[in-house]
Amino acid sequence: MKKAIVVGATGGTGASVTEELVRRGIRTVAFGRSRGKLEQLKANLGNPHHLTIAVGDAFRPNDIVTASEGADVLFHCANVPYHEMVNKLIPLGESVMEAANQLSLKVVVIDGIYPYGRRRMDRATENHPKQPHTRKGKIRLAYEQMLFEDRWSQAKVLIVRLPDYYGPTANEASYLGSTLEAIAAGKMAFFIGNMRVPREYVYLPDAAFMITELAARDEAYGENWHIPGAGLISGREIVRIARQASGSSKPVIPLGRGGLSLLGMAVPVMKEVVEMLYLTEEPLVLSGDKYMRLIGPVRATSFEEGITNTMRALKKKK
Repeated sequence: MKKAIVVGATGGTGASVTEELVRRGIRTVAFGRSRGKLEQLKANLGNPHHLTIAVGDAFRPNDIVTASEGADVLFHCANVPYHEMVNKLIPLGESVMEAANQLSLKVVVIDGIYPYGRRRMDRATENHPKQPHTRKGKIRLAYEQMLFEDRWSQAKVLIVRLPDYYGPTANEASYLGSTLEAIAAGKMAFFIGNMRVPREYVYLPDAAFMITELAARDEAYGENWHIPGAGLISGREIVRIARQASGSSKPVIPLGRGGLSLLGMAVPVMKEVVEMLYLTEEPLVLSGDKYMRLIGPVRATSFEEGITNTMRALKKKK
């Protein structure tokens, strides 16, 4: 990989992937809609000379083509809000793929676990059945099918699938991101789903490292890859670590179906989360066996260290 472009570079996964690429000394283009956010990202990384920014709209293939000059790998980290997923996700992906196809790029798509539907394996491999029962799961499956269509014959695609994630760059796109931000700010926080059931989370710097490792391997393309976390942890334990690291004692309120529906009257995205609550009740845990066979050990920062690092970074931002 000589030069990369990160589409959606200021989002949670995009910022973390950009940081990992820069750390490796890879020439990188950070692509996004907001010049201000892109400039802030570059400043946060110490204004490295091998990182450039490009302002554009990911829904316009020509914007991506112009920004991608000289790149050989495109990291597709852009996303759409929950309540716009049905209408906008596939058009966004088609725009990215059209640009990549024109330039014969390798494409690394960051996605989640919604297409699988309910858990059917104790540790889900990449061969887990895809039987989505939710609207978002079905659109995500259609999205995968579109990415691998023959019409993109000049591009090579791989999909990395992450569980819910957390880290210094995580935002409202992550179930846990807004919870930790509120705790760091010393405010009352909400926790989406059951706080007693242990679930899988991946620390974004770990995920970015593993994603970049896969992106550099020709044999990884044309397939799905799982990026597992450091094991399972309950919401109660997350809150304990976060409070200890931040010094906050404000309440953290779990949100179930009723609370999310009520909150959704003012915040549309919260209402859309309701159908995905099954993942907080019957967690799907990802197997990293395939990654280990190709790359090596899974990078897994402990929750104690990862959450503490996240809280320190969030408090520093404030």
